Amino acid sequence: MESILSILFVALGIIVGAAGGYALHRLLATKRLEDARELAKRIVEEARKEAVAHKKEAKLQAHDEILAQKKEMEAELKEREREIKQRENKVLEKEERLEDRLEKATQKESEVIALEKSLARKERKLEEREEEVERLAEEEARRLQEISGLTQEEARKRLMDDVEARARHEAGMMIRQIETEAKEQAVRKSQEVMATALQRYSGDFVAEQTVTTVALPSEDMKGRIIGREGRNIRALEAATGVDLIIDDTPETVILSAFSPLRRQVAKLALERLISDGRIHPARIEDVVRKVEQEMDVKLREIGEQATFDVGVHGIHPDVIRLLGQLQYRTSFSQNVLQHSLEVASLCGVMAAELKMDVKRAKRAGLLHDIGKAVDHEVEGPHATIGADLAKKYNESKEIIHAIAAHHEDVPPQTALAVLVQAADSLSGARPGARKELLENYVKRLEDLENIATNFDGVSKAYAIQAGREIRVMVDSETIDDDNTYMLCKDISKSIEENLTYPGQIRVTVIRERRAVGYAK
Repeated sequence: MESILSILFVALGIIVGAAGGYALHRLLATKRLEDARELAKRIVEEARKEAVAHKKEAKLQAHDEILAQKKEMEAELKEREREIKQRENKVLEKEERLEDRLEKATQKESEVIALEKSLARKERKLEEREEEVERLAEEEARRLQEISGLTQEEARKRLMDDVEARARHEAGMMIRQIETEAKEQAVRKSQEVMATALQRYSGDFVAEQTVTTVALPSEDMKGRIIGREGRNIRALEAATGVDLIIDDTPETVILSAFSPLRRQVAKLALERLISDGRIHPARIEDVVRKVEQEMDVKLREIGEQATFDVGVHGIHPDVIRLLGQLQYRTSFSQNVLQHSLEVASLCGVMAAELKMDVKRAKRAGLLHDIGKAVDHEVEGPHATIGADLAKKYNESKEIIHAIAAHHEDVPPQTALAVLVQAADSLSGARPGARKELLENYVKRLEDLENIATNFDGVSKAYAIQAGREIRVMVDSETIDDDNTYMLCKDISKSIEENLTYPGQIRVTVIRERRAVGYAK
């Protein structure tokens, strides 16, 4: 029993302990739950406060942004209003101008309409007057025809002849006045330029001959040059293309050839053969070949020296060799290379005076006669040949044209071409520069006089001052003063077209009226 009671007490104690523990646990749990609820309330309250604060802040930011955007929109609206107002002002101004123009146009239209009406009235009156004039002219023509006995065609021809004579008279007076003024200025300027060019250039000149003499050490050398049965002289002539003249002239052999270059080769070859003493056909051919090779080198040196003297560079080597060949070519006994150097210098001086390209002018002057180096090998005028050579070796178009036009084979179209013409004439026309055969000289003077005497009204013509001037006497009954001037122009033009001459020819037409009386 006691054990049961102890057991019960133990069980009861356990139950009471468990109940107390449960109650204690429940009490702790309740306490924790209340604490958690309190914490949750605080958290929720703080979150609510923070949300309220964020909301206020967001509202403030949104308000500020709205204010800023409002200000921007207001500024933009004000700017647009200002632009619109400016445009409106411009439109108003344009409208006002258009209204002014419309008003002026309306006024002008009214004036034009009034003018058209006036012109229409005048036109009608003019037509009426023209009809009246035509009627009167027909009546006048009919009366004149009845009075004079001339047909209408004859009267018209006579009237046209009178009009033509008056026109020629007025044209002659006008041309004479204009050309007199132009000549005074042109002559003065050209004289200054040419005088400056001639003053600054002073070159010597030596007349070239067509024969060359070679001195011999003795008369016996003539026989050795001729050789057995003439073998040596024939071999030398065949190798050089030069005629050897061996006559009674003591200790001298004459070399004759048109080409100075061949004469020079023959002279050097003959001098070497004489100094060497071995003269036979094989030796002659060998010496001539060596001399020709040396001459080729010498020609290039001469050409290079010429370009150096003038100050022209960049010329093709083949053209430089052709320049060297000009050293051994002549024109009316004037050395062509020396003439080309003169022309180049004169071109340079005149180009400087005229503010032109000096180097280009010198280049054109140096190359203007390059065709003479090969004109004996190619058919055609040397100016055309020279232009073809310049084109072949890539010279500029202006240089090519100046070469082609320096003897009027083509009309000069540039100032450079005219400049080369003038320099070429100056170099060839200066006293002593060229010589001319008597027959050619007389023939040129006769041709000059014949050109003048072929014109109607010319009684006599005299070429004076070595063909530099021609004086023409005209019949005073046939030619009047104004026609005298026109005749002078026609004679000058005919001379330019039919004659070739250096420099210029002065044409003087003289009309003289004499009154002769006798006192008894």
